[in-house]
Amino acid sequence: RIMQKLTADEAAQQVAALDGWTLEDGAAAIHRDFHFADFKTAWAFMTEVAAEADLMDHHPEWSNVYNQVSIRLTTHDAGGLTALDLNLAIRIDAAARKTVK
Repeated sequence: RIMQKLTADEAAQQVAALDGWTLEDGAAAIHRDFHFADFKTAWAFMTEVAAEADLMDHHPEWSNVYNQVSIRLTTHDAGGLTALDLNLAIRIDAAARKTVK
């Protein structure tokens, strides 16, 4: 399952519609930092995202330090940003809204 890589213009247009996500690496990836009330809440958010990522068979690059979660999305097989990354970003944003901050 190889997804079509977005052009830089397509990526910029699509990411502009997302809340808080920024383009990285010449439009090859997107990034967002999330801040929560505490570690437990951040972990609950990560658990929700992990379930969504497994359903999509598309997994984020991420890190967690106490109440902060940093997420980077790219499609390695396509060599850049694809619709799969944007779809996962939308699901991640939904998980963040469900998680008490």
